[in-house]
Amino acid sequence: MATFLMLSTLGPDGAATLRQNPDRLKAVNAEVESMGVKVRQQWALLGPYDFCTVLEAPDERTVAKVAIELGARGTLKTLTLTAIPVDEFISLIKD
Repeated sequence: MATFLMLSTLGPDGAATLRQNPDRLKAVNAEVESMGVKVRQQWALLGPYDFCTVLEAPDERTVAKVAIELGARGTLKTLTLTAIPVDEFISLIKD
């Protein structure tokens, strides 16, 4: 399984929904997990992004599907990054 960081920014409708129903965040995480992606950790952020979510998925295609599904709702925008463990990265450089 690969690790990904998803940075999310709420739009006005997403912020209103979350304000009215804070538990919606957990419901969205459950929907993500139903698409074959494990939510490992999640933080609310201050700054240009509202949330940082650590995801574990079989591949990039699976995470791309999640990003498209979430973005298509029109309530948030995402930036998804592949995360390589530092020890693996060092191995890549040494090879």
